[in-house]
Amino acid sequence: MKYVDEFRDPVRAGVLLKEIEALTAQIMAGRDRPVVIMEVCGGHTHSIFRYGIEKMLPPEIEFAHGPGCPVCVLPMGRVDDCVELAMKPEVIFTTFGDAMRVPGSRLSLLGAKAEGADVRMVYSPLDALALARANPDREVVFFGLGFETTMPSTALTILQAQAEGIGNFSLFCNHITIIPTIKAILDSPDMGIDGFLGPGHVSMVIGTDPYDFIARDYHRPLVVAGFEPLDVLHSVWMVLRQMAEGRAEIENQYARIVPRHGNEASLAAVTEVFELREFFEWRGLGSIDHSGVQIREAYAAWDAERKFAVASPSIPDPKACQCGEVLKGAIKPWQCKLFGRSCTPETPMGALMVSSEGACAAYYQYGGIDAVPEPAQ
Repeated sequence: MKYVDEFRDPVRAGVLLKEIEALTAQIMAGRDRPVVIMEVCGGHTHSIFRYGIEKMLPPEIEFAHGPGCPVCVLPMGRVDDCVELAMKPEVIFTTFGDAMRVPGSRLSLLGAKAEGADVRMVYSPLDALALARANPDREVVFFGLGFETTMPSTALTILQAQAEGIGNFSLFCNHITIIPTIKAILDSPDMGIDGFLGPGHVSMVIGTDPYDFIARDYHRPLVVAGFEPLDVLHSVWMVLRQMAEGRAEIENQYARIVPRHGNEASLAAVTEVFELREFFEWRGLGSIDHSGVQIREAYAAWDAERKFAVASPSIPDPKACQCGEVLKGAIKPWQCKLFGRSCTPETPMGALMVSSEGACAAYYQYGGIDAVPEPAQ
């Protein structure tokens, strides 16, 4: 299979669905609750809703939408730090587009831009470095955001800035790591996850070996999955097959992209520039040990947190916002009291409604907003 339409073949999908139904019946014969599979990656959340995959599956299978959307887990205090940096007259603040609308306690970056801050959307950290090159009298700050997927490009940009001696470029580092996050979910007292669809893009960088503890210590299957409809269905089938056979292993459905040991060149660049933080705060999940990275002392000259003495206050989400429960799989997006009412993609109150990979935004767009029940009077 080489072409995208092969991964969207309805005949092949029908065969997989029949196999999934048979495995589900076999598993349900010995249990009285649904099978809960968490897709860790926001890209999978988007695919599941976009292609209506959840509606194709037996009702006994439920998806829990995990914390794999980096924009969605960005805490409000870090957004406030971005706004503070962007409002400095000497700063050109650069960011990916989906971070522009994440709400802070007072403003988003888009709101700061409306109030006069020089906030610019870029497609790569190298675009930000080019701005620094072209504006030597300004400080260009790049908002580094994302899991291990985007860390290599950021690390390589800092190495390039060092090589060229560009001193007016810096990184506001908010990169986060996937493994401690999954462990925090597994350790939560209300954890009801039976298996995982592992992230495809992150695994392309880190490989599959780092997930071994999930099967070894927690006895849960994880299948690294691709993003096309047949990828997702095949991965669900692989998780269910493990459950039916009483196995818990790490399997790689996305082997056409993901090598077992990851991308060694990317990992080398990440290790050179970054080191683990003692802890990092996540929106809706609280503080998780060793779940973020910071710039090593050797590259402190390109660290915006050191250069501008960023405060990083801890600010709670609005009380009615239930992003944390959605992220842990405790509730569905539409069960949040704000969903589709005061919280929409046009006026997001929670971060899960901002990015297209957020569970709430994906459900709002593809899940059938008309089906959301009205609140009780």
